Amino acid sequence: MHQLYRPPPGTPVAELDTPCLILDLDALDRNMGVMADYYGGRSSKLRGHSKNHKTPALALRQIRRGGTVGGVCAAKVAEAEVMVHGGIGSVFITSEVVAPLKIDRLCTLAGQAELLVACDDPENARALSQAAAAQGVNLGVVIEQETGLIRCGVQEAAAGVALARLIDALPGLTFRGIMSHQMMAQPSADREDRATEAHRLIQPVLDLKDAITAAGLPVEIVSTGETWSYDVAGDIPGVTEVQGGSYLVMETEYEYMPDFQFAGKVLTTIISAPRPGVAVGDAGAKAVGGLKGLPRVENRPGVTAAEMDADRIVFRVEDGAALEIGDQVTLIPGQQDAMVSRWDRFIGIRDGVVEAVWDIQARGCHN
Repeated sequence: MHQLYRPPPGTPVAELDTPCLILDLDALDRNMGVMADYYGGRSSKLRGHSKNHKTPALALRQIRRGGTVGGVCAAKVAEAEVMVHGGIGSVFITSEVVAPLKIDRLCTLAGQAELLVACDDPENARALSQAAAAQGVNLGVVIEQETGLIRCGVQEAAAGVALARLIDALPGLTFRGIMSHQMMAQPSADREDRATEAHRLIQPVLDLKDAITAAGLPVEIVSTGETWSYDVAGDIPGVTEVQGGSYLVMETEYEYMPDFQFAGKVLTTIISAPRPGVAVGDAGAKAVGGLKGLPRVENRPGVTAAEMDADRIVFRVEDGAALEIGDQVTLIPGQQDAMVSRWDRFIGIRDGVVEAVWDIQARGCHN
């Protein structure tokens, strides 16, 4: 990967140096349009998750396209810093922030934009309050509820109500609402299956909302849902925003969602065809990632990815198919977040040529 490589607009795809990370701009715009059209006329809105693309220019493009809350999610304080500095006015960090240095950075950001942060622990709430009060800022705090991923989040409604009361009483904090993450255990393209699973996983969040409201506290935000439930969660009464992220760039794991097209891809060039049925490309795990398996080969019937090392990918070539040295092959990743974080920029392609190049400014932002 040439980290300084920036092909000028108008460069044909066939002349791109590889490996390189490309964005199919027609697919990207279609994916944004699906969300904008769906959420444009609804009270619930999209809060796109920036951990997937890590690029302020794309976040702003999403917001301008419409249907959003006017802000994004981020997984890390470092990602939030990049988004705020890139012009995003509202950022929700959907992970708990507990280290004192990170909390101080979070509070510094709160002086520059609307900052929301997840919380599931009373001591963490007190630490957030102490830092916010010391810096003279206000943090919006959203209680995370665990709904099946066995990760972060309060486990019982009573604990959520108690935490909401505490947050409401602490200086420097404003209790804003509740959130959850979900994954579909058995992916299905059938909307009825997705609706059944989404309602099952989101109902406990609505139950917590009702319990907190009954305790006398307003719940402004109910942030939940994912790419797989975007067209279900957005119609559930009480849900105010949906944290869709994977839909934008896409990955093979979400191929069961036909509303969205694969936009993020890696180009590789065949560097060796050492024997019949085998070809080797110049993009390995360092370029594509392997968190969820091997990538898919696009538009080359009879050619499949067989294995990868750090810098090379080996293709199996069936009888009747052919790959020659110098041929370009397009790879669709199994998982996008880790892949995107390996690159400094997206190369936007339309009609076979480079149209735009965007820096991935939040790449490597792990803290």
